[in-house]
Amino acid sequence: MNSNVEDGAEAASKALARTQTASTKLTAAEFTELESVATNKGLSPGEWIREVLLREIRQVSGRDPAAMLLTEIIGLQMFLTNALAPIVQGDRMSSEQYQDLMRHVKANKQKAAQQVLAQKTE
Repeated sequence: MNSNVEDGAEAASKALARTQTASTKLTAAEFTELESVATNKGLSPGEWIREVLLREIRQVSGRDPAAMLLTEIIGLQMFLTNALAPIVQGDRMSSEQYQDLMRHVKANKQKAAQQVLAQKTE
């Protein structure tokens, strides 16, 4: 049975083999910076470049797990803030108000998360 598991792992590894190359030219100073940062992260320069490149691609394409999680957290924050405000004041939320709130959160959580990220980079 172990042989089958090993064969399956080997097949999966071959299916995900890194066969494509992307390259760039750097100045000596840039390469020194690259080596320093990569070493501090415990990675080779090539692995560090790969991580940074894939992270950027996922952010731009909207597939970054951290950005997706932040978007959902921001959505939850928006929902709770707007849903609890009337309750704290002793009011009730109608079904229509609830549906409007849900539509508002779904429509605006992505933009709100992008604004939070933009503030962090300023």
